[in-house]
Amino acid sequence: MPELFATLATRAADACAGWRGNAIVTHGELVVRVRAWTALARRTPGRNIALFHADSLEFAAALLGAWQAGKTVWLAADTLPATRAALAATCEAFWGEALPALDDLCLEPWHEPAPDFAALVVHTSGSTGVPKAIPKQMAQLTRELAALEAQFGAMVDDAAILATVSHQHIYGLLFRVLWPLQAGRAIAAAGIEHPETLALALAARPCVLVASPAHLKRLPEHLDWQGAARQLRAVFSSGGVLPAAAAAHAGALLGHAPIEVYGSSESGGIAWRQNTDAWQPLPGVAWRIVDGQLHVLSPHAGAAWFGTTDLAQADATGFTLLGRSDRIVKIEEKRVSLDAVEAALCASGLAYEARAVPLPDTGARQALAVFVVPTPAGQAVLDAGGKTALNARLRRVLAEVVEAVALPRRWRYLAQMPVNAQGKTTQAQLLALLERPRVANDSIVAFNDTRVLLELTVPADLLYFDGHFADTPVLPGVVQIDWAIRYGRRHFALGPVFRAMHALKFQQIIRPGTVVRLELLHDAAKGTLQFRYFSDAGPHASGRVLFASHPEDPC
Repeated sequence: MPELFATLATRAADACAGWRGNAIVTHGELVVRVRAWTALARRTPGRNIALFHADSLEFAAALLGAWQAGKTVWLAADTLPATRAALAATCEAFWGEALPALDDLCLEPWHEPAPDFAALVVHTSGSTGVPKAIPKQMAQLTRELAALEAQFGAMVDDAAILATVSHQHIYGLLFRVLWPLQAGRAIAAAGIEHPETLALALAARPCVLVASPAHLKRLPEHLDWQGAARQLRAVFSSGGVLPAAAAAHAGALLGHAPIEVYGSSESGGIAWRQNTDAWQPLPGVAWRIVDGQLHVLSPHAGAAWFGTTDLAQADATGFTLLGRSDRIVKIEEKRVSLDAVEAALCASGLAYEARAVPLPDTGARQALAVFVVPTPAGQAVLDAGGKTALNARLRRVLAEVVEAVALPRRWRYLAQMPVNAQGKTTQAQLLALLERPRVANDSIVAFNDTRVLLELTVPADLLYFDGHFADTPVLPGVVQIDWAIRYGRRHFALGPVFRAMHALKFQQIIRPGTVVRLELLHDAAKGTLQFRYFSDAGPHASGRVLFASHPEDPC
């Protein structure tokens, strides 16, 4: 397969590079942007540049421009102050949404970076611990692009690329930006966040969907997916194992069984499967199992055999994954498989999803925390008997899997698992749910027996902005409701039982760093708490919450 820059240098200027909104972006226009970023990179001191840009086409131009100037690009997950501070230790510059001007273009001929050029630094997802930096050479990226084209190119053909995952991580980078650039496929500049938008976008043209298990298993059945099924050429999923039920669900709606791609930041792509069959290696990848653990020899990972952290067994057509070896933990000297705990909970019929996480070592007794998304049957137990009842049911299930001393000590029941822009649930996100929820920095403006007025400054590094959304962080509506109730309970004697929510409105979004006022009005006789968020920009949200002293009290 030709090298990336050699391919781009010979592409026709009027060829379609992608689209932004309803406007086509030509290859010639993309080249101009690359040359602008190259000129900026040549004026930028140092070797390392952190890069975040929500627009896939502008991100591609910045990435290629940095490479033409010999810069190593570090992918940033977001632009939050904590992320910028962490990258400042290794990067001399942070490129974000600000665009270089077009009055200073680099007009030198493009050159192909050397195979050993330090092109990229990505980070592991943090699903099982603290993310770590992984360097990538240009040759590793080029070989992986060649493997993807060899395996899937004929199926994809000239279809356009749409994605629900961020290009700021290795899977999205390869499938949403680099592979289509290499192969000449059109790229949608914007990612798709909402199912309603996705259904319409997929129906508009022949296309490929680049998604994750978190997105595919939440596709709503009530939307019209028939147009999408007619236009789709393929659906890809990566970032975690797609459960068989979720694969069948997505396949039935979209008309294509998702193709799962298995790999890691360290190894690159390893294998693929469809219809939850055995995993098949990507072209050029060899594999073997040593002491029950999968090892791969891959041009995407280097010249030596790489030992993954995944347990596997061979079968007649490929291999089957059996869980992660690094998910075996010791609790009070007893070996516990976190995968086995999660599988047992889901097999109970009471849990749709489950995650088990060892609690941080504080010197006290070691323990597990479990996070569960209940099924309707599990929710019924929760509604009838509360956490105590569901805890007891699930502890009896786990008693068949782990010894009593190792049973989970902390339980959390969630409407859905928190996910980041990569569609993954990280250990840090889950552990943060066990801490006292962080709310806005607040001060009381006015207060009496029935009314309180608060001024809130919404922290830019608030956990709730993570993944909501990657391109434009927005304070979720459910958080605004939670804060209203939390502050209401702090200042008034609200009934212990939530009964209903009325007149809920969201007028304007709340962004990181925004200063808003929250007015709370309590009517003890009616058991209501009225709230409204407003600022100099006008109203943001309002609603009325009803409480009762006993579950049987009428609304």
